[in-house]
Amino acid sequence: MSESDSQSEERIVVVLPDGSELEVAADATVEDCAYEIGPGLGRDTIAGKLDGELVAKEQPAYDGAELEIITDQSEEYLRVMRHSASHCLAQAVERLFDAEEVKLAIGPPTDDGFYYDFDNLDVDEEDLAKIEAEMEEIIAADYEIEREDVSIEEAEERLADEPYKLELLEELAEDGQQVTFYSQGEWEDLCAGPHVESTGEIGAVELLEIAGAYWRGDEENTMQTRIYGTAFEDESDLEAYLERQQEAEKRDHRKIGNEMNLFSIQDVTGPGLPLYHPPGKTVLKELEDFVEELNQDAGYDYVETPHVFKTDLWHRSGHYQNYADDMFIFDVGDDEFGLKPMNCPGHAAIFQDQSWSYRDLPIRYAENGKVYRKEQRGELSGLSRVWAFTIDDGHLFIRPDQIEREVEEIMDMITDVLETFDLDYEMALATRPEKSVGSDEIWEQAEEQLENVLEKRNLDYELEEGDGAFYGPKIDFAFEDAIGRSWDGPTVQLDFNMPDRFDLSYVGEDNEEHEPVMIHRALYGSYERFFMMLIEHYEGRFPLWLAPEQVRVLPISDDNLGYAHRVANEFDDFRVEVDGRDSTLERKIRAAHDDRVPYQIIVGDNEEDDGNISVRDRFEDQEYDVEIEEFRSHLEAERDEQRTEPDFLQD
Repeated sequence: MSESDSQSEERIVVVLPDGSELEVAADATVEDCAYEIGPGLGRDTIAGKLDGELVAKEQPAYDGAELEIITDQSEEYLRVMRHSASHCLAQAVERLFDAEEVKLAIGPPTDDGFYYDFDNLDVDEEDLAKIEAEMEEIIAADYEIEREDVSIEEAEERLADEPYKLELLEELAEDGQQVTFYSQGEWEDLCAGPHVESTGEIGAVELLEIAGAYWRGDEENTMQTRIYGTAFEDESDLEAYLERQQEAEKRDHRKIGNEMNLFSIQDVTGPGLPLYHPPGKTVLKELEDFVEELNQDAGYDYVETPHVFKTDLWHRSGHYQNYADDMFIFDVGDDEFGLKPMNCPGHAAIFQDQSWSYRDLPIRYAENGKVYRKEQRGELSGLSRVWAFTIDDGHLFIRPDQIEREVEEIMDMITDVLETFDLDYEMALATRPEKSVGSDEIWEQAEEQLENVLEKRNLDYELEEGDGAFYGPKIDFAFEDAIGRSWDGPTVQLDFNMPDRFDLSYVGEDNEEHEPVMIHRALYGSYERFFMMLIEHYEGRFPLWLAPEQVRVLPISDDNLGYAHRVANEFDDFRVEVDGRDSTLERKIRAAHDDRVPYQIIVGDNEEDDGNISVRDRFEDQEYDVEIEEFRSHLEAERDEQRTEPDFLQD
């Protein structure tokens, strides 16, 4: 048998989404595999996923790969189309501006759209309309989008005037990766794909904004011009998205935070370091008190750890090896110190400082611990991504036989939190990431324990392979806000690695030393991220128990000011203010409404003569002749039961 005949008989096996196996030729592409499944699927193939990675349909498959075929009916199709839209954006920019001067960087799709980065491009928001119009012409021209395999040498010649592309090409050559170009009309780009078949398949597009972005996210590199856009299959989907964006802008926590005097981030503090003003700290204190009550009921002891540790601790915990680039590290004399990126090593050190019996476990530590992570400046945004944030941290040290009970109790606490805020949520089991510590056996044991808890409780959850923490798998909760956005929040994580690194132990019933299991958990995730979400979720209209100002008393005239203060004194266990300004009642009502105060008490001559009040809520409903004791009793119940809306006038 000839060598060529032998090669032609070589076969590989790919695994399809339903778990079945498909045997194909060793040189089969994603598209070839689709045709093996059926000619209709082959014709409809746009792209594929190999082991979860989105690839072009021309990409060769490989033995044992998990293969998913992408068509225009797949969820990922929108991402493929948006990638093609980013190419249309770059083509339009080079048509309208000096193509020899403008330098191309990168242009990937995103969850909400796409962007392209350019160097040496001077544009402003007023230019977006003409760029978008040029994109529409490119789409209408229905250029075929063609893929071409190119040698490194030829690619270097084509990209001789594109320094950023050459940098990417150099890395591709070092990794031995295939080099491909995609062209449409007169324009081409170094790109791995995938893309739709032609520009005419791109649906409705809109350019959104211009921003600055460092090349490759490194502040030491050139600041480039980034143009953001979005694309959908049709105009109705685009309009719905833009409406959601308008609603999101209206709820922007940075805008509302300024209007309500909740927080600020100033030049004097540095980026990503928020200052909480009295109203904002009031909300945070209520959130802290709520979690502290849950922790006390669940048997947690509060501890406190310093903001700075010698980096010996981070080497021992494994954080230095995994987080050094994200840490603030500095020298003091001959010693190296670092601001803590996590609280867990400090809690492990506290546990290590004592001797423990199996009877003592579980040991549960809690701390509202401030941590620091050096995010890129361009990624910092309000409270959503900061350098300094506080985790409502909890760490438990338990026996292996206590895992299931403790995880279930933590999940009950998390459920209490999310249901208190009336948040819909989903769960996911996140497994071992590529960058991790610990043996295969330890990871398999940890993942199995968490899966058992979820299965026993008949909970719906997603499997997120590779998304675990570097020290152990976790159950993540994601909740949905009032306009349908999903946010990462609470988490519970098993850790079989930290106890080993810190030589933690307890004396078992057999009088031998045993290694405890460590559980990491957070009920909010971080106060900053949760606070940000609540601001936008409620649009600043916090429930009574959280509101910085709960009641405002409005005297109709100066003659009623004394009575207004006497009424306010009847509500001295609430956050109540008297609006004693020389202004009309209508303006006072409008001011209280704009300040998002849950309730207004209005007092005039009639109320003062009768010894009662009028009550108005932020829905602009009002009731007269209300007895003070009746309203106070309602407020106490509404606050103590942590109701989500002011409901005195809504019964």
